[in-house]
Formats: sequence, C-alpha cells, structure tokens
Amino acid sequence: MFRSVRHMIYDLIEWRSQILSGTLPQDELKELKKKVTAKIDYGNRILDLDLVVRDEDGNILDPEQTSTISLFRAHEIASKQVEERLQEEKSQKQNMDINRQAKFAATPSFALFVNLKNVVCKIGEDAEVLMSLYDPLESKFISENYLVRWSSCGLPKDIDRLHNLRAVFTDLGSKDLKREKISFVCQIVRVGRMELRDNNTRKLTSGLRRPFGVAGTSGL
Repeated sequence: MFRSVRHMIYDLIEWRSQILSGTLPQDELKELKKKVTAKIDYGNRILDLDLVVRDEDGNILDPEQTSTISLFRAHEIASKQVEERLQEEKSQKQNMDINRQAKFAATPSFALFVNLKNVVCKIGEDAEVLMSLYDPLESKFISENYLVRWSSCGLPKDIDRLHNLRAVFTDLGSKDLKREKISFVCQIVRVGRMELRDNNTRKLTSGLRRPFGVAGTSGL
C-alpha cells in the first residue's frame, strides 16, 4: 500500500509541474487534468477515503449549486470509473504474476544449502576453509567460494557464527542439472608461518597462505 501511494504521489508531483509550467496546449492540459483527478480519486478509493464528485472537466461539484439527482448521477459515474480502474489494476497484476510464473517455469532455478558443523583436521595454525561446486569433467569450478576462517583452537575465527555456518549456492539452472557430475569441494589453506617447525624468532614469518588439504564428494 505504501509503495502504491508513493508512486501515485510521484506521478502527481510530476504532472503538477507540467501544469504549472504553462507550456502545454489546451487539449493536452485538459487531458492531463483529467489524469490528475482520476489518479486522486483512485488513491482516495484504495485508502478508503471519501469519493469526490466532479463534473466532466474534473472540477468539484458544489452541492449548493447542483441538484440532488445530478449529484447522485455524478456519484454513480465516478464510482463506476474508479471500480473499472480497480479491476484494470487487478487484471494487470494477475497478468504480471502469470508471466512471472511462466518465466520461472521456463527457466527453473535451484539451490544447494550447506550447513558446516565442524572441521576435523590437525592444522596447528589458523586456516581458511573454502567450499565450492566443481565440474570434474570440464575441470572447472562452477560457483563462488564460501569462505570460513578457522582458528588454531578448532573454532571459527568469528565466534558469533558458531553453530551458524550456513551458505546457499543459488542460481543452479537446468544447464547445471544436465551436467553428468558435480562435486562439492572443500579446500583448506593454512595461514601462518612458512614451516610449522620453524622456531627461530629471527626468521619467523606470519600470515602466509599455503595449501594444506582438499576433500570432495564423488558427485551430487
């Protein structure tokens, strides 16, 4: 509801600027005023506000100068126009939903949910755990890496994410399903010294990334 009203207000602001510019021909100005009044009446209707009765030029009818029968007929015409607009909006929305569903059915998309419980690997230093999808026949990765930084204590570096290490590999389409085999690959990169046995403080290095291990499934 908020988005609908916001779009209508933007339209009214733009149309008001065009009317105040004084550059429109009389016929276009008349049509634009009709669009403005129709938009206002439609907005009042969806917000459950009072219906404003107008004449053919969009001017508000004065109940002191207009007969009861004329007001009633004008009210009927205005109600009918607003209801037709509501039905038109509803039909357009239904068509958009149908087109969206048809497009989704034509190009299906799938996802793979991964929940990392633990990393059982004696590393001795901090590590990076990278998980991705791999096509062994084409010898290439078909997804981005899901990265988890693992500490030397055997826990995630970000302790707030303990028991909440989840990832979703999205946008797996029909092309991926036709692949003969897809492997789930986990790579472990050690982050720290050049050599674990290096105790010489003068030669001590830190922050070096070196491949440590890899594991993968036979296929998904």
